[in-house]
Amino acid sequence: MAHRDAIVAYLDEELESAAYRDYGPNGLQVVGADEVTTLRVAVSASLEVFERAAAAGAQMLVVHHGLFWDGASPVIGRLERRRLETLFRHDLSLVAYHLPLDGHAVLGNNAQLATILGIGDPEPFAEHRGRAIGRHGALAAPSSAEALAAVLGEALGSTPLVLPGGPEQVRTVAVVSGAAARDVRAAAALGIDLFVTGEPEEDAPYLARELGVTIVAAGHNATETVGVRAVAARLAAVFRTDTGFLPVRNPV
Repeated sequence: MAHRDAIVAYLDEELESAAYRDYGPNGLQVVGADEVTTLRVAVSASLEVFERAAAAGAQMLVVHHGLFWDGASPVIGRLERRRLETLFRHDLSLVAYHLPLDGHAVLGNNAQLATILGIGDPEPFAEHRGRAIGRHGALAAPSSAEALAAVLGEALGSTPLVLPGGPEQVRTVAVVSGAAARDVRAAAALGIDLFVTGEPEEDAPYLARELGVTIVAAGHNATETVGVRAVAARLAAVFRTDTGFLPVRNPV
């Protein structure tokens, strides 16, 4: 058993949440039970995920995409009300980390993806609101884009889209999870062979060919499952809580 505030304080410090100028609030978003014995993690806040966390007996849910975003309507409509009522009814705390969980050097989505791809000693890449959240580096051995996409697909449970443009033999890779297709320009400026992100923009096939960088889009949701799963493993080790990941069917 661990106290809610101790877990949140640990994550705030470990993920350096105060150092990010994000698109919404990081950390505790909805207060639930004081004591936490069971914790679940997921990519995004949704009614389905809230209900599944509650069914598992969780007192805390940690997500990458929380409930509140800059520029969103301040009105609590019926959708927001149902979500909040579910959290309140089950005394379930909601905790969210967006850019901090992209940029962390170990637990972050991009650090985890770099490890899956076999990028040695990855370096920071792609600034978002003043902080580099991606990673780039060299592979231990050259590979084809198709082979790397297959490695990602197997690890993430997705079907990556390969948009050719770079050399047949890939030696350098850059990664920014989620919706970061525009960062292919930054990858090209570094002379990167292959750029991995979650979802492509409409002009991604043209940019890949014209910039000379192959783009692999492995799914927004899929590329951001790895960070919350790493957080779950860390919290289980530090706080001895019952932790688990709640996957959803999301092809985007």
